Amino acid sequence: MQIGVGHTLPAQNLHVFQARRASFKCRQTSPLNPSTKPNPCSQKPLSSACFSTESTRQHLSSLEKLLQKTNEAEPEQVISKPPINGSIGNKGKVLLEGLNLSRIWPETKAAEEMSPRHLNRLQRLLSKSNMEYSPRNSLGSRWREYHGCNDWSGLLDPLAENLRREVVRYGEFVQAAYHGFHSNPAMSTNQAPLPRHVALPDRSYKLTKSLYATSSIGLPDWVDDVAPDLGWITQRSSWIGYVAVCDDRREIQRMGRRDIVIALRGTATCMEWAENLRSQLVRIPESDNPTQKVECGFLSLHKTPGAHVPSLAESVVEEVKRLMETYKGETLSITITGHSLGAALSLLVADEISSCAPHVPPIAVFSFGGPRVGNKNFVDRLNEKKVKVLRIVNNQDLITRVPGIFIGEGSNQQQEDLQKNQRNDGFGKVFDMIDNNNPWAYSHVGTELRVDTKMSPYLKPNADMACCHDLEAYLHLVDGFLSSNCPFRSNAKRSLVKLVNDQRSNMKQLYTHKSLSLNLERDRLRVPIPSCLPSPSR
Repeated sequence: MQIGVGHTLPAQNLHVFQARRASFKCRQTSPLNPSTKPNPCSQKPLSSACFSTESTRQHLSSLEKLLQKTNEAEPEQVISKPPINGSIGNKGKVLLEGLNLSRIWPETKAAEEMSPRHLNRLQRLLSKSNMEYSPRNSLGSRWREYHGCNDWSGLLDPLAENLRREVVRYGEFVQAAYHGFHSNPAMSTNQAPLPRHVALPDRSYKLTKSLYATSSIGLPDWVDDVAPDLGWITQRSSWIGYVAVCDDRREIQRMGRRDIVIALRGTATCMEWAENLRSQLVRIPESDNPTQKVECGFLSLHKTPGAHVPSLAESVVEEVKRLMETYKGETLSITITGHSLGAALSLLVADEISSCAPHVPPIAVFSFGGPRVGNKNFVDRLNEKKVKVLRIVNNQDLITRVPGIFIGEGSNQQQEDLQKNQRNDGFGKVFDMIDNNNPWAYSHVGTELRVDTKMSPYLKPNADMACCHDLEAYLHLVDGFLSSNCPFRSNAKRSLVKLVNDQRSNMKQLYTHKSLSLNLERDRLRVPIPSCLPSPSR
C-alpha cells in the first residue's frame, strides 16, 4: 500500500521519510498490513546525516505512534479480499461491499430485488404457467384467531403469513363472483333463472346457492323506447354472488372446521349505481332501536325481492339454515367476503344471519374497498352480535371514505377515545344528537388492515382512482404487505399477469416494457387467460 506524504512533509525532507519508511519494513510489521513479516537480513543502520533536523525525527515518530494507536484501538479489522488489480474502481467496489449497506438499510436490498434488472424473477411473476405457491399451513386450533375471535390482535402489523394467505384466498372468491356475473349478466324477466356455473378458485369448495340482489327503483318506461339495447345494464335484479361450502376432508382438517363462504361482487348495473347514490341513513326494519341506521340504497338491494327471485336477505338466511342442519354436530364457520358494494352488503348479510338461528357459527367478514354502511349505533349492533369484521383498505381508495361525514367515525381507537373524553367533558348530548339525527353521520365497522399503492414497486404512485379501487390491485398489495413501516416484501409470489393486463396504464413503464419483451402481448392474444387465477398463496 502506498502512502501519499507529499502534502504533509516539506519537499526537502522527503528523502528522509523514504529512508525511515524502509526502516519500518525491515524492523517491524506494518500497522497497515499486519501480514507483512519482518526481514532481519535487510536491516541496515541509517546514517546520522539522514536526521539532519530534530523536527523531522519528531514528526516521523509521532506518525508511527499514531498508526500504532489506531491499530490498537480497532483490533477487529474487516479483512476483505484484495482486488485483482489496483484500479481505483475495484478498490471502491471492495470498500462499498465491506460497508454492507443492505444490512443497514434493508429497503435498499428489497428495492434491488424488485428491480427490473432481475429478469428471471420478473419473468416468473409475469408467467401464467410458472406460478409459485406457498405451503398451506395447518391452522388447527388457532383457526378462531385467524377468523377474528380476538379482532386479529397481533396478526396485522406485521401481517401474519397465515392470515395473508387467508385474506388473499377469500379475495379470490370475490373475483370468482365477478367472473360468474360477467360470463352471463343478463336475466330473464319472464321466468326464474337457471342454475349458474361458477369457476371457484378453490376446488375443495362446492357452490350450493346463487344469490340475487334487486333494486327497489326502476327506470322510466321511456328509457326502453329511447335506448332499447341497454339490456342487462338496466335490469332491476342481477346475480350478485353465491354461497359455497368446503367439502374436502383434508382441507377441513387443515382449516380446523368446515367453512361456509358467502361471496358478493361489487357494482355492475345502472340500478346498483342508482342505489349507491341513495346515501341517507334509514332505520333497520327489524331493529327495536330506532337509532340504529344504515344506508338506504344498500338496505334496498338487501331486502327487495325480484319478480322471480327472492331477496338477498331471504336467500342467505334460507341457505345458511339448511347448511347448519346438514352439517349439524360439526365445527362450522361462516365467512362473508365482498368488494365495494359487495363489502357493504356483506355487513348487512352478517347482521341478518347472526340472529337467524339460536346457535349460529362464528361469523367473520373480509371486506375489500368497502364504503361506510351505517352509523355508530349500527356498529354497536354488530359488536353486540359478535360479528367480526376485517376491512382491507387502500390508502388511496376514495370509495372507503364515503358516504357521509366523519363525525360518526368510530373505527379508529383514538377517535373513539377522543369522543369518550368529549362526552365526559359535557359534550355527550351534542355528539349523541349528531350521531342519532344527522342523516350522514356514518361510521366504519371492525378492524382495519391498511395497504398503500405507493408501496408497490410495480404500480405508479399516482395511479388513478379505478386502479386504487381495483380488487386485483388490492390482492397484489396484500400479498406484498409486511408491516406499516416496511417496504413491499421482496418474495411476494402473486402473479402479475392480471394486474398488467387490467392496469397497464397504471404500471410503471419499466415493467410494461419488460412484459412486452417477454411476449406477454402475444401470449395474451394466443392463449386465453383462465377465468379465475389460482391462488399464489396456497
